[in-house]
Amino acid sequence: MHLVNNLIQTKIAEVISYFMIPLKKSNQLKRLFIAVLILTAAGFYGCGTTEPVAPAKPSSNNTYEVYGKIYHPIDNANGFRQQGVASWYGEQFHEKKTANGETYNMHAMTAAHKTLPFGTMVEVKNVENNKITIVRINDRGPFCQGRIIDLSHHAAKKIDMIKNGTATVEIIALGNDDEVLAESGENTPNATPSINPDNLYFTGDFTIQVGSFGDPDNAEKLKKSIEKTAKNVHVVAFDKNGLTFYRVRVGRFTSLKQAQRVEQRLVQNGFENVYIVAWDL
Repeated sequence: MHLVNNLIQTKIAEVISYFMIPLKKSNQLKRLFIAVLILTAAGFYGCGTTEPVAPAKPSSNNTYEVYGKIYHPIDNANGFRQQGVASWYGEQFHEKKTANGETYNMHAMTAAHKTLPFGTMVEVKNVENNKITIVRINDRGPFCQGRIIDLSHHAAKKIDMIKNGTATVEIIALGNDDEVLAESGENTPNATPSINPDNLYFTGDFTIQVGSFGDPDNAEKLKKSIEKTAKNVHVVAFDKNGLTFYRVRVGRFTSLKQAQRVEQRLVQNGFENVYIVAWDL
């Protein structure tokens, strides 16, 4: 959990004191202005105890906007190296969606970066104690002045920065996560789609939907057809507005790239209207 910066507290106090005098005649108005000023000052001078969540505004060219600032994610991380301050985020964001559609797991080895491509494997060195860890980028941030990377709780613990909340680090891009998939054997064309709860780098929970029917027999027919091409095909019943529908789905994936490869194989084999969805939808 991020620590409160003393500078933030000082600046907030200065701003509030400046506006207090003309507001003495109205207690209600005074309380309102104080609340507004605290939020405004905190936004200008840095983060408080937790990182604020800001809605990102994506654009067609992969840029996005947070707090009025435009960010341009890079296409390739080869040779990327950066020094600055790292922070970490934990329980408050646990099991919430990350910017790439995965689920944040505070016990995994992931991180948020403003511009590195999703899936980039990054070495993080705490220059204060020389401890090193490796994380996978699956989120955007931190959007606090002077900070370059936001680590999961587990990753921050690896380099001993939990107590201080922040640390000066050097980060080096090692490549993309295809290598990790290859080592796990899940990157091959005929790999069995599966979820691995012990995977420390991939925290997604995806499946592929191929069809949805009101008649369960039609769903079973499609299921048998898909089984000639893919494994782990299943039919899931769900109710909507008093009606029962039967969804035909393939696999369960912790990696979006892994799901995309199976999706592509299904399309190549003639299955239309195939798309990736969150497992719990």
